[in-house]
This record gives sequence, structure tokens and C-alpha cells, in this order.
Amino acid sequence: MNYKDLADLIFPDAKEISYYEEKYPARDLPEGAVVSRFAPSPTGFVHIGGLYQALVAREMTKKTGGVFFLRVEDTDQKREVENGVTGIVNSLKDFDMEPDEGMITETEEKGNYGPYKQSLRKDIYEAYAKYLIEQGKAYPCFCTPEEGEEIRKKQEAAKIRPGYYGVWAKCRNLTVEESAEKIKNGEKYIIRFKSPGREDRKIKHHDVIKGNVDFPENDQDIVIIKADGLPTYHFAHAVDDHLMRTTLVIRSDEWLSSVPLHLQLFHELGFKAPKYAHIAPIMKNDNGNKRKLSKRKDPEAAVEYYKEEGIPVDAVKEYLLNIANSNFENWRRANPDKSVDEFDFQLNKMSVSGALFDMVKLLDIGKTVISKMSAEEVYENALEWAKEYDKELEEMLEDKEYSLKVLGIERGNKKPRKDIAKWSDVKNSIIYMYDEKFFASDVTYNYAKISDKEEIRKILQSYIEKYFDINDDKDMWFNKIKDLAEEMGYAREVKEFKANPENWPGHVGDISTVLRVALTGRQNTPDMYEIMQVLGKDSIVKRLKKAIG
Repeated sequence: MNYKDLADLIFPDAKEISYYEEKYPARDLPEGAVVSRFAPSPTGFVHIGGLYQALVAREMTKKTGGVFFLRVEDTDQKREVENGVTGIVNSLKDFDMEPDEGMITETEEKGNYGPYKQSLRKDIYEAYAKYLIEQGKAYPCFCTPEEGEEIRKKQEAAKIRPGYYGVWAKCRNLTVEESAEKIKNGEKYIIRFKSPGREDRKIKHHDVIKGNVDFPENDQDIVIIKADGLPTYHFAHAVDDHLMRTTLVIRSDEWLSSVPLHLQLFHELGFKAPKYAHIAPIMKNDNGNKRKLSKRKDPEAAVEYYKEEGIPVDAVKEYLLNIANSNFENWRRANPDKSVDEFDFQLNKMSVSGALFDMVKLLDIGKTVISKMSAEEVYENALEWAKEYDKELEEMLEDKEYSLKVLGIERGNKKPRKDIAKWSDVKNSIIYMYDEKFFASDVTYNYAKISDKEEIRKILQSYIEKYFDINDDKDMWFNKIKDLAEEMGYAREVKEFKANPENWPGHVGDISTVLRVALTGRQNTPDMYEIMQVLGKDSIVKRLKKAIG
């Protein structure tokens, strides 16, 4: 009996690997085109670090005219969550990162290199496992979990490296006949890779981000096919990346230590290995200590969080590019109106150590992104978000014509308003513009510098009776407020007041604040003249009288 007979006994129905090599030919792409993938497991929400990797992979494929595909690595079926694939697909869709190929719903896919779900590729893995057994490069292992535990305990007691290797690899040296007999007797087994490596030898590897790295060779006989017949991650990714013709694997740097094993698998399978780029994780400052963003502790670790908060998609992508390439910020400053797609992303400019996540900076980018939008764009985005997350805002936006006027205040000029960082900010930033909300609320009038109630009443009364005319242009309107200030004994100009503050109780700005607070209930708002133009005469008079009353 030989290796081929043993392989036939284990996988009697598996096809020759030549069948799959022909079925999935080399891709017809321009030279230098990158083929890369996002390959998550459907075991819970998509982590922002996963989205970050997907963004980098997509940037590289887009830039080179390549292919970005979504492969779902669902071989660990115990950890799978319901509708896990839908969550992944929707997260990519929400951030305009839909793949060129791969899964598009829980069960549907597009592209010629599928199935793009590992659990549906069992026959492919069997063919390549059979091929390795035929070559004497893999073998059945009959060790029970209890025996594995016993080996580990002995290794711990002897303070040596844990694992299944060398003298510890009990089934490695079974003869073909011994293995066949155990299988025929119905003994349970898994398939292990027979590593040709030695730990005392080094391999040199060039990582696209980390640069040159040295490792000891892999000498572990890892499991490649588990007891349930499904492959382990290590084996499946090698077979899949070869057949899907992946040229660049972008993944978290926790996988860096697996490089010797992965390169060895590619070599022993007769495949050309892809390039690897290991990305440093996104970190968080936790009371002065740096740690990875955690699924358990940090709400911002979940991609869903950004959708629920209504942080604009473009802001999240700009922020991630900012983390990815330190020169992005300068590029954005020099090109404030260009699409992010025009940025020349470079893998070798990625940081080797993890970038700190900065919510303040992300929200700042959100403000800039929203400030550049038209009133119509802000309206559509806010409405879409409100339909899912805020019924009150959705009702406020029902009157589209009025809402567009409100959202158009201080928009489209050289210095547009920057008070909205995310769609969940919209309601609070405009609610005072809606009469029914304003009059129903318990307004606390805090007039800042001027606090005497009688004086405030006089200012407001005088404004209504002598100075208010809804048809005034902006200059005339402001001159009238200066006239009012002068009438009340305040400085007409701020600079006059600053030169001789002892001459007046305050200046025109303090009078403006009284009007602003009476009209809106707030000390800080966008341009007051524009606000008054949108509110209209009746609402203004009613609001001022409420403040007087």
C-alpha cells in the first residue's frame, strides 16, 4: 500500500486538483493589478478594524485596476451568528465599499471564482488535502483530544514549546498500513500537515508594511482538516487565495507570526504565495495606556455605531485614510474639494505601530464634510437617518420647503456653518426654528451679560416698536440694532467699548445677544439675520413677546 492508496481510502470521491486549476484560471487583468479581499468570519458585528482593512484592500485594487472581493470564512460554525453574512454585506454597502465579487446577500454571490463562502468549498479542500496525502506531505492523526491535552501538560512541565511537532507528533511516523488499518477499524481522525520545517532554521520575509522580518521556520504539524470535515483557517486561506488568484493579503498584524506556516503551506502545495501586508491595529488611549479597541468595552469598535450615531460615511472613510496614510491630512488641506478617490494611497506609508483612535478628530472631519453639503444633501441624509433612528426629527422634516430654508442658513458661503458633525446632531441644531417645538418647550432665557429683567424688557419692547422691519436688508438691520444699542446707552461698536470700557455698561454685541436668546433660547446660533428671514414676521413678534411676558 502506498500514499496514493491511503489518500483514496480517506477521500474516495475527491477530484484531481487539475480540475480546480482549470476551473479557476489566472485572471485576465492588466499588469500590476492587485487582487485582494476582505475575509471576515460571520461571528458577530463588523469591527472598525475590519472596515479599515477592507478600505485599504479596496484602495489598492481600485488604484491598480484590480479586483476586491468578499470571502466569508465560516469554517468555525460553532461561533457563527444568525444573519452574520448579511451584517457584513450591509456594513460594506453602508460605507460604499461594495465588493467587485463575492457574497452579496446571506446566500447570493457574484463572480466566477466562488463559492465565496468557505463552508461551501468542502470538495475543493478535500481535493487539495488528498493531493498532500498522495505526496506524503499530510497524514491522518488519531490522537484524541485527551491525548493532545496530555502532550500539552508534559510540554508545560518540561518548560518547552507547546504543539504537535518532532517527537511529540505521535501519528507522524505511522506507516501507511497502520493508518489504513485504524481507519478501517472506524477510529476517528483528523488530517495534519507534515511540516518539513526546523525551528533552528530562519526564514526571511518582506512584508509590504512592516518591511523585512526574520522568523524561525514552522515545524508544527498543524491540523488542516478537522473532525467535522471542514478545513482550518490556515489551510483554507492558502487554497482559497491561490484559486481566487489573490495577489495581496491585507490583514491584522496579529497574523504576522503565522507567516512562516502560511508560506510553507503555499510552497508545499506548489502555489505562488501572495504578498502580505500586516496592518497595525487601531488603538485606544485608556487612562494613559494604549490598548486595542475592544468589542466588549468600546461602542465605537462596532461599525454599526457610526451608522446609529449618523456619522457621515465620507467622514469615517476620510478619518480611516487619515490613520492609514499620514500625508492624507496635507493632501486634504491642499485639495479641500477633491473626492477622496483622487488621493494616491500608498501601502508603504502605513504606520508600523497602531494609530490612536480619536473621536474628536473624527467628529471634526464630520463637521467639515457636512459643511460642504448643500441644504438638499443635508436634508436627504438627515431624513434617511431619522426614518430609522429618530421619529421626532422625521416629523419635523415633513415640511420639506421650510426645512430646506432652515438647513440653508449659513450654507454655501465661504465660511459655512460647522455646527453639525453627525446626523444625530441635526435635531438639536435646528429644533428652535420650529414654532410648535419652541413654544412647547420650557425655554430658559440666559441673556449672558445683561441680566436686569426690566432692562431686557425695554430692549425687546423698543426693538418691536421702533426698529423691527422684516424687509430690511442685512446692513440696514444691523444698523438698527446699533441704533437700539445707542438708545439704551450701550456702545454702538465693539471696538469703541474695548477702547474705553468704563464709558458704557456694554456694547452692541450684548444687545444682539438679548435678541438672539429671546428668539432662539440660545446664546450661540448661526447668523441671526438669516434666522429671522426664515422665521418670518409673525413668529419673530410672537417669540419676542413670549420673552417679554
